[in-house]
Amino acid sequence: MRRLLFCFVTLLLIPIYSVAQYNYTTSNKRAIKSYEEALHSFTRMDYTTAIDLMQKAIKYDNKFVEANIVLAEIYIEKGERVNALVSFKNAISIDPEFYRGIYFSLAQLEMLENEFESAKLYLEKYLSYKNLKPVSISQAKRKLESCNFAIKAIKNPVPFNPINLGENINTEYDEYWPTLTADEQTLIITRLIPKDLGKELVSNNENITEKEMTPTNQKVLPDFNKVQEDFYISVKENDFWTKAINVGKPLNTKGNEGAQTILVDGRVMYFTACNRKDGKGRCDIYQSHKVNGEWNTAVNLGAPVNSENWEAQPSISPDGKTLYFVSNRKGGYGQKDIWMSIIMKDGRWSKPINLGENVNSVGQEQSPFIHPDNRTLYFATDGKIGMGGFDLYKVSKNDDGTWSKPINLGYPINTASDEIGLIVNAQGNKAFFSSDRLNNKGRDIFEFELYKEARPTPVSYIKGKVYDSENKNKLKANFELISLETNEIIMQAESDPNTGEFLVCIPSDIDYALNVSKDKYLFYSDNFSLKGVYDILDPFLKDVPLNPIKPGQKIVLHNIFYASDSFELMDKSVAELTKLLEFMNKNIGLKIEISGHTDNIGTSEYNINLSNNRAKSVYDYLVEKGISAKRLSFKGYGESQPLSTNETESGKSENRRTEIKIISSD
Repeated sequence: MRRLLFCFVTLLLIPIYSVAQYNYTTSNKRAIKSYEEALHSFTRMDYTTAIDLMQKAIKYDNKFVEANIVLAEIYIEKGERVNALVSFKNAISIDPEFYRGIYFSLAQLEMLENEFESAKLYLEKYLSYKNLKPVSISQAKRKLESCNFAIKAIKNPVPFNPINLGENINTEYDEYWPTLTADEQTLIITRLIPKDLGKELVSNNENITEKEMTPTNQKVLPDFNKVQEDFYISVKENDFWTKAINVGKPLNTKGNEGAQTILVDGRVMYFTACNRKDGKGRCDIYQSHKVNGEWNTAVNLGAPVNSENWEAQPSISPDGKTLYFVSNRKGGYGQKDIWMSIIMKDGRWSKPINLGENVNSVGQEQSPFIHPDNRTLYFATDGKIGMGGFDLYKVSKNDDGTWSKPINLGYPINTASDEIGLIVNAQGNKAFFSSDRLNNKGRDIFEFELYKEARPTPVSYIKGKVYDSENKNKLKANFELISLETNEIIMQAESDPNTGEFLVCIPSDIDYALNVSKDKYLFYSDNFSLKGVYDILDPFLKDVPLNPIKPGQKIVLHNIFYASDSFELMDKSVAELTKLLEFMNKNIGLKIEISGHTDNIGTSEYNINLSNNRAKSVYDYLVEKGISAKRLSFKGYGESQPLSTNETESGKSENRRTEIKIISSD
């Protein structure tokens, strides 16, 4: 923001530089000499000398308007906004009509100081002048709209109580861009460190020596030839974050890595790196997998995600199917837009799609974050009416794939400073972001409770291990979460090939079928009824045993449903029946028995008949779909083989079930 302001002020002051040497408002030769020497020092970026000389010029003639105006600009470039305000106001007190552009500059400074009432008055004064250029009028009116927005927002603040994550995460260096796993047990951050500190991480990759992928709001920009960005990781122990440690090679290199995003289980990372040898453009998006607990060498995603343009700041959806990112490629609405690419069946990424005008603007969009609910997107932009700089917004994905109207997260989450890089935990009640406006130690990472209106749909998760039910070996298996209402696959994932561990997000307000499958094993099914659940959800901790395919092995089909006291299959059984059909078609040598079971309500004869008819309903479905009747049989066992007590409702529910049993596997 400071750099943008300087560029605009410099533009405004061109008449002073070009004319003043011939028509100064002072005739004091010593003042003129000091002024011109100050200009020379300023052009060499020797700000300290320039300030001293300009102050001498003003001392020689305290009515020297030009000296006060240029002194203000030097202060702006140095990051000393308060001194700049004083110098501009001194110029106005000498001659309020000397240069009308000063009112626009004053307004911008007052906005950065959150003095929006004063800024509004200066903008109104500026707009009162005639013969302003159309572009100047447009800029001033937009600033005026921001002032009106900010004045109202400050009068109606949102709850905001940020808490520093502490010394195990934050250091004397800048920390930013937090990334969190769905279980909130792993935190990855980007840290800006001296190159000497990262010498042990030197690799053959060549990156840029300036930070292009993560815009910051630092008051004093570091020498990027002497620093680099690296990833650091912390895990939670006893509800506290452990000391963040450098991720190390090959993920970290002697160059910059930043703006990362990870899958909800923490096993795949996408991030930004610039000017690498295998780069397609200035900055590209890379991917790395965690294998045996270690990150492997990152791979450039290539076209069409990366191009000859600038691609950065990725955010991966919880199912790993959609990648959101920022690019300045052609076809957008402004300088930098948010785009999305979808992974196709062959594993390639689709041609990127622009998210549209509800998200993107004529300005810059930054730091997209798709929440684990896979519908709520948070992002930053300076192209919409807000507090004046980059503000944080929330949008929701509509059923037709479009995005809702953006909602500004409000003051004091947003201020006149640049707010960039916010994430929200899976439960939706806590947000994490980095800021340098909350202390004097540079950029630190903070967390705060997110007020209800800004929250996404709460998301829980299933976490556990997959293993062979006989030898207990850990297994790599495929996971699918399927909507029982629409039969749509909501989420797909894999368990870790070495540990069998998995973590799958489950948004609320949907009834799910869970299917876990692996070649040469019976599939595993379960269901989670979350319809109407909006409060904070407890996670489901579940280990999944898979039974090898061999005679005698059986599984419960948890997602086969019948109408009460009926053998009619309900529509929401389709997901499970489809999986059973796929299983039979894939294992063409199998013969199975479909078994029906009931609780103890009713007579034994009634329960035998009901369970037999229910098993036959599944049998009939499979035969109708093309499975040979020779491979199938059915039988009702009534209440004779309970899995649990019939003294409780949960026990009775467990006893009412449909099973399949392997008869032969030739």
